[in-house]
Amino acid sequence: MSGLLQDKVAIVTGGAKGLGHGISRRMAREGAKLVITGRDGATAERVAAEIRDRFGTAAIGLAADMGIKDDVTGMVDRAVAEFGGLDILVTNASMLSPNVLLEDKTDEMLKRTMEIGTWGTWWAMRAAFPHMKARGGGSIVNFYSIDAQTGAWLHSDYNMNKGAILGLTRSAAVEWGRFNIRTNAIAPTGMGQVFAELAEKVPGFLDMATASNPLKRAGDPEDDIGPVVVFLASEMARFVNGELINVDGGQHLPGYVSVPHNLAELEAGE
Repeated sequence: MSGLLQDKVAIVTGGAKGLGHGISRRMAREGAKLVITGRDGATAERVAAEIRDRFGTAAIGLAADMGIKDDVTGMVDRAVAEFGGLDILVTNASMLSPNVLLEDKTDEMLKRTMEIGTWGTWWAMRAAFPHMKARGGGSIVNFYSIDAQTGAWLHSDYNMNKGAILGLTRSAAVEWGRFNIRTNAIAPTGMGQVFAELAEKVPGFLDMATASNPLKRAGDPEDDIGPVVVFLASEMARFVNGELINVDGGQHLPGYVSVPHNLAELEAGE
């Protein structure tokens, strides 16, 4: 541990599972005081306890649905009350709706996806803003996706959501830079919750999923994705603002094939 985030106060949304879990652990290794949120508060607190025991850093876990404004503002209020301020916001939480064709996506699917992603990020950033301004600056790390870059099949609502988040990231970078608040985004590809479950349950999935990756492997949440978040959150990135960083081993270059194997059945409504 080099202490890149020593005594910095950070929120990691969706920080108890998948990529968020690895990011939380990596930030703790660098000395950050953490508020870890998730819709499952018990799991968030269990991860916080694990981090306290393993790394000796302060961490609390709490239930927060990013699609509910009061939960989001309450999350920020709790961080400030617990640790005296806020330096870093990592908006990792997201949600995928059922894998159906664009023409079969419902308004409710889009609404919920946008609530968790776009609206949750909007509310969190705006709630964090006065506290970061009072500290003389801060760092926000938002999440884009290779799915939006490639127009991935069956994820039209998710892709729309991620495009909105990238636009918000750039607007905040321009407008809040005057307060030394840096806003950047990453597009990570790694062993997140869904990816890890597929790799475990579907024979050959991992080899298939990594075949077109230039590095020929899947990213590790703590050792591959986490360090980039730490970099953006730290003083090492003090002149990095409004940037999108692909953290995917180069997967965005060849892209990936997302055409569903059961396209005919989906089109037939089966």
